[in-house]
Amino acid sequence: MTIRLAVFDCDGTLSDGQAGVVNAMSAAYAEVGAPPPPHSQVRRIVGLSLPQAIRHLSPELPEDTQAAVVQAYKNAFRRSREEGSLREPLFEGMADLLRRLHGAGWTLGVATGKSDRGLASTLASHRLTDLFSTTHTADRHPSKPHPAMLEAAMDDVLAEAEATCMIGDTVFDIQMAVAAGVRPIGVSWGYHEPSELLAAGAVGVAGDMAELEDLIHG
Repeated sequence: MTIRLAVFDCDGTLSDGQAGVVNAMSAAYAEVGAPPPPHSQVRRIVGLSLPQAIRHLSPELPEDTQAAVVQAYKNAFRRSREEGSLREPLFEGMADLLRRLHGAGWTLGVATGKSDRGLASTLASHRLTDLFSTTHTADRHPSKPHPAMLEAAMDDVLAEAEATCMIGDTVFDIQMAVAAGVRPIGVSWGYHEPSELLAAGAVGVAGDMAELEDLIHG
């Protein structure tokens, strides 16, 4: 039997974590006494692993300061979660779509720049944990667009690349899919523009859940 695997990015694809990311980044830069990057630039790096994101945002900072920003961001994000102020709502219709795919025999996975703890918290808060057979994060793999997360997901469930698709909102997701030889699908409600996703190799960019479902089924 062919295993059909649909792997989703998290932030900007499954859930809208924009405010949490921007707020934690502002707090992190303030803690180390460095000027924070504009919010528009912060949104552009969502999806990368945290160290790589900080290198993109602030290449002029010394390595030890970049490392301090990384740790301060983790601390700020953890505080917001523990205090109950973190909001990462699912995009409208996403939970129903995931359940329909699961019911139709799709194996579901996640490949994200979030941490293991962050992803587990997001999935648990929306009662989605049991829908996903494989999850991979930046804690255990090179940052996107390296294909390691997708390759590991396919290995986990014994799926072949030709029966696998990657759904994401950033160029990093699409580039990762291309590198892994799987079908790249974009969504329009995240952090990068549809034109960028198509230029990176997406077979299509969904504007709503119905379009995404059609693209996944191919």
